Amino acid sequence: MDTTQKKDGVKNSITLTAPGFIKRKKTHQKISMVTCYDAAFAKIITKTDIDCVLVGDSCAMVVYGEKTTIPATINMMRDHTKAVRNGLPNKFLVADMPFLSFRKGIPSAVEAAGELMQAGADAVKIEGLTGHEDTITHLIHSGIPVMGHLGLTPQFYHSLGGYKVQGREIQAAQDIKSQALKLEELGCFSLVLECIPEYLGGEIARSLTIPVIGIGAGREVDGQVLVLHDLLGLSDTKTTFVRQYISGADLVANALNSYCSDISDGSFPSESEVFSV
Repeated sequence: MDTTQKKDGVKNSITLTAPGFIKRKKTHQKISMVTCYDAAFAKIITKTDIDCVLVGDSCAMVVYGEKTTIPATINMMRDHTKAVRNGLPNKFLVADMPFLSFRKGIPSAVEAAGELMQAGADAVKIEGLTGHEDTITHLIHSGIPVMGHLGLTPQFYHSLGGYKVQGREIQAAQDIKSQALKLEELGCFSLVLECIPEYLGGEIARSLTIPVIGIGAGREVDGQVLVLHDLLGLSDTKTTFVRQYISGADLVANALNSYCSDISDGSFPSESEVFSV
């Protein structure tokens, strides 16, 4: 949040609303973002310096074990957004618009985005650009802040031929940059760039007045986002851009094994963990 004590002793005085994102860029303050899908983790994040949270359609993979984000539905996203908001009362919350929810016409997109906002989101994120420019404009004019998402767009998994770095070729890089400029022109308050070369991430960030939040987009962007379970070591993801901060899966497994051992040797429950008459 805006009052968090930073490591250098300087407090950030900019409130992180949708307009606050742009102010953060102007003052060169990096934005930290993580995904979250439930109230339990949300309560932990509330106690941290994390700036904002994304209820990503990656929940289809992380929570439900799907191979892609495509199975995520608006009902799934709405319910997870509500759960996260219940545990995260004071941080900026973005919810993903799931596969095709913004491709069925403006009325359908407004209804879907409205459900996410009513569930507690402060903004929605939409992947890609071509074919839904009018929808993005209409949502913004309806009072729904929109975060863009370019580069590797997971909802286009089949069209892209899998999860591959985007923008390596000159024309592809130019296309991503022109789309980024268009998203800013349409009124998006920020942009996620995923899995692109570092030079392109920096070039786009310098070209825009809105902040660019990277995930595998290099060091020259305005902020970073990672999947919470990846950075905590709770998934088996092995990706170049993911830094694992703890071996969460091992910690949990060890705790469960200790629990089993304590049951086996009778040390759990102890006298202090039972009720007396």
